[in-house]
Amino acid sequence: MAAAIAPAPSRLAALTRLRCSIFQTSYNPTSVRTGAKYLRARLRGPSMLKYYPTELSVAKFNAFAQGEWTMIDADEIQREKDVEDKKKRGKGAPKKAKRKEDSRRLKRKK
Repeated sequence: MAAAIAPAPSRLAALTRLRCSIFQTSYNPTSVRTGAKYLRARLRGPSMLKYYPTELSVAKFNAFAQGEWTMIDADEIQREKDVEDKKKRGKGAPKKAKRKEDSRRLKRKK
């Protein structure tokens, strides 16, 4: 019986490289991890967006209803009241400069 002659490893590598170029697959002779499995996988984001409902707040509802029905936003009323109280105590946000000369930064540089 004649022994089967195996092709040289360099020939097999050349054949694999040619096969990859023909079928447009990645040539990875050293079997390095490439992450191709995860890049080919279906994206999860759209499915997650469908699963979780959108959050509806009072402000969004009032904007959506546009005058037909309005809800009172207790949190917003409380926030506005707190802002007014802070302003009365002098703890509010500083006034915005109307002109460049009124800016605090400009005064500090001089």
